[in-house]
Amino acid sequence: MSIKTTKHTSGYWQATIDSPPLNLFDQEMVEDLQTLVDELESDSAVKIVVFDSADPEYFISHIDLARIGDLSTEPGKTGLSPWPDVAVRLENALFVTVGVVRGRARGVGSEFLQAMDIRFASRERAVLSQIEVGIGIIPGGGGLERLPLLIGRARAMEVILGADDYDADTAERYGWVNRSIPDAELDEFVDRFARRVDSFDKQALTLAKQILNERGSLPKVADLAATEKEFFKAATWPETQATVTALFGRGLQTRGELELDLGKLLA
Repeated sequence: MSIKTTKHTSGYWQATIDSPPLNLFDQEMVEDLQTLVDELESDSAVKIVVFDSADPEYFISHIDLARIGDLSTEPGKTGLSPWPDVAVRLENALFVTVGVVRGRARGVGSEFLQAMDIRFASRERAVLSQIEVGIGIIPGGGGLERLPLLIGRARAMEVILGADDYDADTAERYGWVNRSIPDAELDEFVDRFARRVDSFDKQALTLAKQILNERGSLPKVADLAATEKEFFKAATWPETQATVTALFGRGLQTRGELELDLGKLLA
């Protein structure tokens, strides 16, 4: 299992991503997320779920570029294929989701965080990026839809077209994350917040989230589906295949300098 759960209380769960060596996003992780969301949706006691990583260097590094073809497109409960389905279900879930980023959250790792209700980042260790254009593809898991809603069109253009890495303080200033918190204080801060939310009545929490969703802005399901089709198409372009092959030759998807500084080294 690439997702390990801890039930601190009946209402407060922690879901920890643990898929060595780099927390690559692959079909197995998608399936584990589907199983987890099924379990969460069936438990009426759940009020808040904190998603974090067991690896201090990587939250989710990015999609497994060697196995894009393995990703299922079988429609889930929302009619979308598995990953966008999970993201939309989490957005509309009757519980609060919190993303805690320590380490690198690039590509779909960033998109995963964007689907959370709330995001907290380690000031010293968090790195966020939408690297897809630098590889020759486009964000296909919600980044083109959710990121502009969070940070605005112009900054989303900067992030997506520049394909560079961003630190936690910049991400906070842009609105990509709620707060940048000193790493030594992050876990205690998040635990205190989660226990505070868990102490409140679930009906009030759920109603507040539902109204915020209705009156705020969430991506359209049709837009997510259309973008994902373009993503899979772009992944087959000869130019993209050549870029990915060259990156594998430089150490892509292995622990080392390229993955640590991917935003800088892409250009």
